[in-house]
Amino acid sequence: MKSFIPQDITTPELHGILLGSIGPRPIAFASTVNETDEHNLSPYSFFNVFSANPPIMVFSPARRVRNNTTKHTLENCQKTKEVVINVVNYAIVQQMSLSSTEYPEGVNEFEKSGLTMLDSDLVKPARVAESPVQYECKVNEIVALGEEGGAGNLVICEVLKVHIDESLLTNDLKIDQHQIDLVARMGGNWYSRANKGMFEVEKPLKKLGIGVDQIPKNIRLSEILTGNDLGKLGNVEALPTQEETKKFIEEKDLAVFAETTDDKKRHLVAQEYLNENQVIDAWKVLLAK
Repeated sequence: MKSFIPQDITTPELHGILLGSIGPRPIAFASTVNETDEHNLSPYSFFNVFSANPPIMVFSPARRVRNNTTKHTLENCQKTKEVVINVVNYAIVQQMSLSSTEYPEGVNEFEKSGLTMLDSDLVKPARVAESPVQYECKVNEIVALGEEGGAGNLVICEVLKVHIDESLLTNDLKIDQHQIDLVARMGGNWYSRANKGMFEVEKPLKKLGIGVDQIPKNIRLSEILTGNDLGKLGNVEALPTQEETKKFIEEKDLAVFAETTDDKKRHLVAQEYLNENQVIDAWKVLLAK
């Protein structure tokens, strides 16, 4: 065994060890609003449920390790005392990941991730319509665990109302654990799909993806491309140039896609590249003309 005293290694090193060894961790996809009703949406894997009576959940937006700043979610919870916790299944994992990009204050991550805002009944923050289970909560208390970078802030939430996709419910009001298809965080880029196993999602935190809202409408409303596909496409910093696209089409002998008006065929081929995580190449197919 290799042993450490936490203070003898750097906070990033300890952070990596903690995340790499404690998991899979459920994800609180937290929706909040600020004092001027601007919406924010961000995922947190320091999260779990701790009580059923009263129904209590706790998640922790930690202070950023690199510069000791706080996150908009925490600031909103401090000011408004309300949050919606949406659970994350595989169908929205790429869009969820894209929403974790550190966009400036005032940018609506619902729009950037291409997810749908759904009005809540009892609180101001919106629900994620695509999430299979959504919890409207009031914030009972926030416990700061420290003042240095990496310090957590326990947001203690009481559930006021629950919304569940009816297709997931059995006759005795239980949730079908295969159908809900939950995902959880592990270390690095790794996630765990509850009914399948491990998979990778590229982290968007070090760059600003263009967002799903900047994808051309004919692509964004595709009958072929899924929400996860759009999440990958929105997680690029810039689109390939015309020259790059033309060269790729010529090299891959894909001239037919520069000539066709059949978006479905173009989108099917682009989806094949996306399935191999060749996102820029997928963009080149989509932009060929």
